[in-house]
Amino acid sequence: MTKPCFIRYANLDDLNQLAPLFNAYRIFYQQESNLQIAHDFLQQRLALNESVILLASDQEGNGLGFIQLYPSFCSIAAARVWVLYDLFVDEAARGQGISRLLMEKARLHAIQTGAVRLDLSTAHSNQRAQALYESLGYQADQTYRYYSLEI
Repeated sequence: MTKPCFIRYANLDDLNQLAPLFNAYRIFYQQESNLQIAHDFLQQRLALNESVILLASDQEGNGLGFIQLYPSFCSIAAARVWVLYDLFVDEAARGQGISRLLMEKARLHAIQTGAVRLDLSTAHSNQRAQALYESLGYQADQTYRYYSLEI
């Protein structure tokens, strides 16, 4: 039986729950474990209102997962978009639909803020994430090729 899960907007008071989840997320992407970096990065994003973090927690208030959204704009559409940059669910909480709940809350946030779309990217090898996104109606871009420049 799946335990109840609650999704809410995170704030600075949630850093002790968020930092370990964010650290585990970074480890998943082959970064060295560093709880201080995780804590400081999230603290800056929240303190400066540079991102929106949605936190999934259980009835006891334990963090189960999160999504981090960054605000952006589409010049062509002349409208707001949100970049869904981070999605992570603790390994022990996977398979309970938490990612789906987080994704739905992100979609509602985009609607409530007048955005025209949510953008995201994932590794070519992350087929589990691709299946989730596609099941929610996300479509792989066939028009544009994305590049980045390491600075």
